[in-house]
Amino acid sequence: MDRSNNPSSGLSDDADDRQLVERAQRGDITAFDQLIRRHHGRIYALIYHLVGNREDAEDATQSAFLRAYRALSGFRGAAAFSSWMYRIAVNTALNFIKQRRRQAEVPLQTFGRTQSPDNGAGALITRRTPARDAQLSELHQKLNEALQSLSEKHRTVVILHDIEGLPHEEIARVMGCSEGTVRSRLFYARQLLQSLLSEHVS
Repeated sequence: MDRSNNPSSGLSDDADDRQLVERAQRGDITAFDQLIRRHHGRIYALIYHLVGNREDAEDATQSAFLRAYRALSGFRGAAAFSSWMYRIAVNTALNFIKQRRRQAEVPLQTFGRTQSPDNGAGALITRRTPARDAQLSELHQKLNEALQSLSEKHRTVVILHDIEGLPHEEIARVMGCSEGTVRSRLFYARQLLQSLLSEHVS
């Protein structure tokens, strides 16, 4: 029996991924299909938050997995497959943004839900006030404008950490930088977002 297909095999996700990658590298298409099904949800969500609309997100997700399949022979397992896939997804999404030059939109409710109450814009968005519902639409627009004012690197780190919930260490692997750089970019981005949004929250 192929243990990589057996949910009761006791293998960790990373170990299971490694087995599937090895099979896919040997030409087993069904193994790569399993990897797609396993990771599709989070990769799509990440790309959607970056590109801002479903049509582009669907196209970019397909492109990301196609790029991963073509590059799979070069994957050596130095990092987890999920981290490697995240990096491909981020690069693919940023390419779509550059090519199509559309204003990306991040769902405001998602941003507020995943932010800590004391973290910059998250505190502003999650704060309950009587006028919150009336302000939501305008604040949503202002948040997207504020995110667009950030550099791609700062915007990406905010989305990976505050929306996708990735830890600093994994973001550093995805973006190819140090954890210190991730922390400094996140701090700067939050400060700027808070400054840009503070006037719109009573």
